[in-house]
Amino acid sequence: MSLIAWLLPIFRVKVIGPSMEPTLKNGQMCIAVKGNFLARPGAIAVFVHPARPEFVEVKRLINKSSGKWWVAGDNESESTDSRDFGVIEAAVIKGIVIKK
Repeated sequence: MSLIAWLLPIFRVKVIGPSMEPTLKNGQMCIAVKGNFLARPGAIAVFVHPARPEFVEVKRLINKSSGKWWVAGDNESESTDSRDFGVIEAAVIKGIVIKK
C-alpha cells in the first residue's frame, strides 16, 4: 500500500457505460476519496444504488436537501439517475471522485 493511500483513504472505481460522458468515458478508471465529507454540488460521487444495493453508481451531485442528494449523469439521454430512482441518502455515498 502506498503512503498516500495509507494517509488518505482512496480507492479506484471503473466507469461502466456512457452516462457520465463526456466527462468520464466508459471503461475509464478514476480515483475517489472514501466517505462523503467532500460531497458538494458539482462533485462526482460513487454511491450504492438505492433500489439495487449490489450496484454501484457514478453520478454528479446536483443539490442537497434535508441530507438527501439529487444526482444526475452528465449524458442525460443515456443516464439512469434521480429522475428514475429519486434522491439518495448522503449515507449511501461511498466516495467522491478526485482524479479522472
